Amino acid sequence: MNRTAFLFAGQGAQYMGMGRDLSEAFPDEFARIRPAIDGLGIGLTEVCFDGPQERLTNTEYAQPGIYWVSWLARMALKKRLPELVPAATAGLSLGEFTALAVAGAYSFEDGLHIVHQRGKAMQKACESTSGGMAAIIGLERDTLGPICAEHDVTMANLNCPGQIVVSGATEAIQQVCVRATEAGARRAMPLDVAGAYHSPLMSPAAETLESVLEGMEIIPPAIPVISNVSARPHESAEDIRQALVDQVCSSVQWEDSIRFLIQSGITAFVELGPGKALSGFMKRIDKSVTVVNIEDAESLEKAVEILGNLS
Repeated sequence: MNRTAFLFAGQGAQYMGMGRDLSEAFPDEFARIRPAIDGLGIGLTEVCFDGPQERLTNTEYAQPGIYWVSWLARMALKKRLPELVPAATAGLSLGEFTALAVAGAYSFEDGLHIVHQRGKAMQKACESTSGGMAAIIGLERDTLGPICAEHDVTMANLNCPGQIVVSGATEAIQQVCVRATEAGARRAMPLDVAGAYHSPLMSPAAETLESVLEGMEIIPPAIPVISNVSARPHESAEDIRQALVDQVCSSVQWEDSIRFLIQSGITAFVELGPGKALSGFMKRIDKSVTVVNIEDAESLEKAVEILGNLS
């Protein structure tokens, strides 16, 4: 079977109803993780299934919600295709925490606790600062970088060629959008987000996460997990702790991470969890690789058919 990597989505992939279909199709797998989900005490399953959308969008709910749905998608794939063992994992921002859990760096339960605390801390940081993000389409990093530096704005997500998300103070983001358009960007769109993720404005959340991680048992993962910060595999447990803290305020090197995996011999990618954003990025990074997504029972069966035919 082709060398396969598992990918996990970040915040923004959430939608009302996510996880319902998989939980009904794989009740035993869902039953194994539901006690931990209910143990958060925030009615997370109900919010994921029925909303309201405003609550689901809140990072306190969105982050652990995406995490458990992504984990369940992995469990469902394992039941349907038990012989498929990933050669590596990676995740976009929040998804990196899922990738580490799947690779055995910590338990599902510990990961759920970590992302819940991370989500709460990031929501608090958003509410205490005036920040935002914007998607810049059609401008490469060499051109956009100096514009961002001039306005103290971070290139927060380097997703794929021609798509970069910037993050920083609200007024500075507006200025960067104007300058990017003048420099030739096809579109420069402020995003409907709560704050300036992956920028220095999130430093209070990074400090909180550092405290949370200090009390968690972390071990080196059983397979390579790509760090958002370095676009290279994590090494020691201490490296994982530091990278996850740094990630809160640092750029997500997603395009470079995927290129590293392809250069390492990965020929097929499975996006696990809500949405298809990562599959969309992949089409702009390298169209030659196989990409499937799994977010419900229907997409699972399509993915199993494709993956089962790989040799």
